[in-house]
Amino acid sequence: MKIKLVDAVDQPLYEQVANRMRGLMAEGTLKMGDRLPSVRKLHQQLSVSISTVLEAYRILEDEGLIEARPQSGYFVKRIQWQRPEEPNQLVLPKSTYPMEVSLAFRVSHEMRDPTKIQLGAAVPGIELLPIAGLNRLMSQVTRAQAALAHSYHISKGYEQLRYEVAKRLMDAGCSMNPEEIVITNGTAEAIFLCLRAITQPGDTVAIESPTYYGFLETLESLHLKALEIPTHPKDGIVLEHLEVALAQRQIAACLLVSNFSNPLGSSLSDLKKKQLLQLLDRYDVPLVEDDIYGELYFEGTRPKAVKAFDTRGSVLYCASVSKTLSPGIRVGWCVPGRHQTKVETLKMAMNWTTTMPCQLTVAAFLGTGGYDRHLRQLRRAYQSQINNMTQAIYEWFPAETKVSRPAGGYVLWLQLPDEFDSMQLYEAALQHGISIAPGIMFSPSGTYRNCLRLNAGIVWTEQVHQAVKTVGFLAKQQLAT
Repeated sequence: MKIKLVDAVDQPLYEQVANRMRGLMAEGTLKMGDRLPSVRKLHQQLSVSISTVLEAYRILEDEGLIEARPQSGYFVKRIQWQRPEEPNQLVLPKSTYPMEVSLAFRVSHEMRDPTKIQLGAAVPGIELLPIAGLNRLMSQVTRAQAALAHSYHISKGYEQLRYEVAKRLMDAGCSMNPEEIVITNGTAEAIFLCLRAITQPGDTVAIESPTYYGFLETLESLHLKALEIPTHPKDGIVLEHLEVALAQRQIAACLLVSNFSNPLGSSLSDLKKKQLLQLLDRYDVPLVEDDIYGELYFEGTRPKAVKAFDTRGSVLYCASVSKTLSPGIRVGWCVPGRHQTKVETLKMAMNWTTTMPCQLTVAAFLGTGGYDRHLRQLRRAYQSQINNMTQAIYEWFPAETKVSRPAGGYVLWLQLPDEFDSMQLYEAALQHGISIAPGIMFSPSGTYRNCLRLNAGIVWTEQVHQAVKTVGFLAKQQLAT
């Protein structure tokens, strides 16, 4: 078996080796019970040191993917995605829908109840985040720059932070001047401001389906209609359906997650990103791009943003550190393109500026070089947790369960037989102190009742494993009756 490494200069060699072995397991090249190449053989084949191979195998052992057998070598212990198929792409209603999200509000409230095991909310485990380092930095920067920390500052945001964001956007294929960036209170505010800048109440916005339920809340607050476009579980929004919609309807904007979408985990290829932009430009429809998960890829290099291919200023790019550093610090940004003046004006009218201590802290963290080290550890943790949860779903859920196969992020989308009711499962799970996200939250038309989203962002523990087992048992019980 010939093994090659993907060129990833920002990853240590041992992580590249571990990632490649995970990939061989996911692809089915290495199956449960198979013997892995010996340490010496892999050392020779990859031209890396023996200690590098040993460290990679140690990581895979810690994740429960392989085991060492005395005098025999290393063997595949458990393999993700061995049985569950991927979800199907559904045919959707062709109507637009005004937003009504009271159900999502109720469910999202339960998903944030600290007394429940959070398998529903798409939030990272607090143990995985550099909270102590952020706290120290905040203390340092507020002492060192006390006057600035307590000022309003300019509405587009702290200059040093915009400079650091511009540097990071280079990895996404974007060459940005810091003056083109507007700092916001998280991605949610960035998307709200961008949609507000390019739409009027009553307008129609094309969205992926299923889509992040927070988008539906934003659309409702702006009195906009949603047009659901079928989305492939792996490849993202189906351009043929979008083209038909653009030809038949007056669409004011398109809103989507370009990399590792929530809830499907789908991603657009570079070619599809170019084709999407060409299609929207032909109809002069702006794109609001949410790239909040773009840094959370498992293998290779960071995927490009759609914004990387934008030559007309028609893409309004949004992202934040909520999924990588801290959900509570509320620092995000947007690059509004030719709509920048309108977005800046709306930001000033809404809350003038994003809180300065948080801006100073994030700027300092991004500038230290520690962010990339943290991201490498975080990606490895998320990939391991995705693997563990997928394996548990395979073991405990009904055999008919289909599961998404994301190449980044930390959410899983499950599809069960058509007669299944995820709301019934949601209510049953609550009785056991477990929160899940039923599929109908992710569609304004009430589609996906037989689907649900699970959060693999929390640290994998025996308690979490038992919670997945319980939900699987409840799902089996419902299908049996």
